[in-house]
Amino acid sequence: MRPLTFHSANEESTAALGIALAAAIPGGTTIALDGPLGAGKTRLVQAIAAALGVAPGAAVSPTFVLVQEYHGARRIVHVDAYRMRDEDEFLALGAEEYFNSDALVLIEWADRVAGCLPEDRLQITIEETGADSRRFVLTALGPRGMSILHALELRLPETKSAESPPLGR
Repeated sequence: MRPLTFHSANEESTAALGIALAAAIPGGTTIALDGPLGAGKTRLVQAIAAALGVAPGAAVSPTFVLVQEYHGARRIVHVDAYRMRDEDEFLALGAEEYFNSDALVLIEWADRVAGCLPEDRLQITIEETGADSRRFVLTALGPRGMSILHALELRLPETKSAESPPLGR
């Protein structure tokens, strides 16, 4: 399956993507999030967490604590790899234990620890396209990722394969 592209005009449409992801993602899934500082990685995590019943304001960037756990309809492990020195530091956090659990594992700055990530995951790259607008490119790596993308196509008809012409705002 080709990557899907979702264009978000504002935080409300980013929240809509988070809601759709929360509904489509089975437990035990890892989502790797990449994009520049301020692209909206934490905002997407907050939308997913809210959709899964995590109290508003509870999901915050774990930049300085590295890992946050939230409990709603499912357990969420939120990791920020920005300040990690290397992949060994990431593994020392217990990453493999998280990957082998039924938790939803969301990793910001995932490119910094790419060699440690499960082969079967969903990769989301976020690009800023304006002050409030974003382009989300969702790539399936493995069968679980492919089933998530298929479910998203059904839930978000505005998603398009990455090779389709870009959607207007």
